[in-house]
Amino acid sequence: MKKNIEPNFHIGAGGKSGLLNDPKFRSLAYQFIALTLVVILGYFLVSNTADNLKRQAIATGFGFLQKEASFEIGEAVIPYSPADPYFKALFVGALNTVKVAFVGIVLTTILGTFVGIARISKNWLVSRIAGAYIEIFQDIPILLQLFFWYSLFCEILPSPRDAIEIGSDVFISNRGLVMAVPEWNPVYQYVFMALLVGLAAAWFFRRMAKNYQKKTGRILPAFTVSSVIIVGIPLIVWLFVGAPLKMSAPELSGFNFRGGLAVSPEFSALLLGLVLYTAAFVAEIVRAGIQAISHGQTEAAMSLGLKPGQVLRLVILPQALRVIIPPLTSQMLNLTKNSSLAVAIGFPDFVSVASTTINQTGQAIEGILLIMAVYLFFSLTTSVFMNWYNRKMAFVER
Repeated sequence: MKKNIEPNFHIGAGGKSGLLNDPKFRSLAYQFIALTLVVILGYFLVSNTADNLKRQAIATGFGFLQKEASFEIGEAVIPYSPADPYFKALFVGALNTVKVAFVGIVLTTILGTFVGIARISKNWLVSRIAGAYIEIFQDIPILLQLFFWYSLFCEILPSPRDAIEIGSDVFISNRGLVMAVPEWNPVYQYVFMALLVGLAAAWFFRRMAKNYQKKTGRILPAFTVSSVIIVGIPLIVWLFVGAPLKMSAPELSGFNFRGGLAVSPEFSALLLGLVLYTAAFVAEIVRAGIQAISHGQTEAAMSLGLKPGQVLRLVILPQALRVIIPPLTSQMLNLTKNSSLAVAIGFPDFVSVASTTINQTGQAIEGILLIMAVYLFFSLTTSVFMNWYNRKMAFVER
């Protein structure tokens, strides 16, 4: 009987064929080749740019940041004057971007959630109005919306002398919204510290209420009690220090108002455009997240005697958040990056201030690098926070 003898061409793991057939080795090799090509390309671009700049006698580096800026900035979160250096001007622009992005994200999340819930409402009129809002604001480019709101504020609203008066200390004109605010008093720092204490106490109470609900099944009025704590503690401290409340009221002086809190038409148009545009996308994300939850969850909650508002707040939304958070993060990043369009309507955000700096100093490469670095920092910070919150809301596997 003949025996089938098969040739054995197997080469040991240490041989050449073994390495080429090893997926881990091939993966590392391909990554090394790709990294080498990127380094070579980067070296070529940097060296070529440096040679061209040297040939044209263009100075490089970030030394210009210490020089005097010599230009005004219409809005600033911190004190600023043209005598300040460029780095402070850029910092003011970055703070303006943070202000727009932070307020915009908060308002967008609130508005988008309400519109998303209204989109699936059983009320025909409410559902159609929410649907019309989503279709209109999603389909119009954000830049056109900014132009529309800016022209509305600047051309349709009256001048400060004929400003629309709401109450006694609120005025709306083509110079923006002006309202009375309390003047700063040194004792307000104690009120602010009391507010922080109230926020911490409310957070601990909500955790206690959640643990109590898990153990007993009973629901404590966490929202009501937390609101009382947050408002009550600062109010008690304010009354204890003498309840100072001197108001800074706006007064017409020349061609504009003096005093009070002023919100410029540029900031208003930018914020309104970003919020209305992005909230339309957030509404669809919220709608999809709610509809992703099985209807059996609603029926089970209703069978326990929960009211429709409690079903949505305690059962549906906590589960829907696991679907909502990842795409919501992308919309937050889009809002932050879209804020760079502020340069089109004259709001002094970071891109606008950096563009002025580039025009004055000629340091185009450094200016563009700063813009890229700042927006990269904003995006990574937002992503880190939202990824942390996403992990916190994820199901715990056992």
